[in-house]
Amino acid sequence: MKRLLVVDDAMFMRRLIGGVARDAGWEVVEAADGSQGVELYAELKPDLVTMDLVMPVMGGLEALKKIRELDPEAKVVVITAVDQKQSVMDAIRLGALDFVVKPFDRDRVASLLNKVGAAT
Repeated sequence: MKRLLVVDDAMFMRRLIGGVARDAGWEVVEAADGSQGVELYAELKPDLVTMDLVMPVMGGLEALKKIRELDPEAKVVVITAVDQKQSVMDAIRLGALDFVVKPFDRDRVASLLNKVGAAT
């Protein structure tokens, strides 16, 4: 079973993304901030990470950088608000595979999970 790590400070978003992933046959692990996300990545080496950019404790860009340092092959998709264009570009430069803009369409996330899942 594929494992997804959902890193987002909003419980609602973690549950929404997690629900889509579970429906697509993924195991889901949740982290409430970037620091916790990095720790869980190091421990579990999930197949995919969805990463919010704006979070307390450690933001998504820093967490993405740390995860890519731990594993240069890490698959990370940024999920963020529409007004974060520069941050999304920074995330892509740091190695993010793709991005999804909030509010998002469930089908867009499911399609992304299927695409990444087929490639791993």
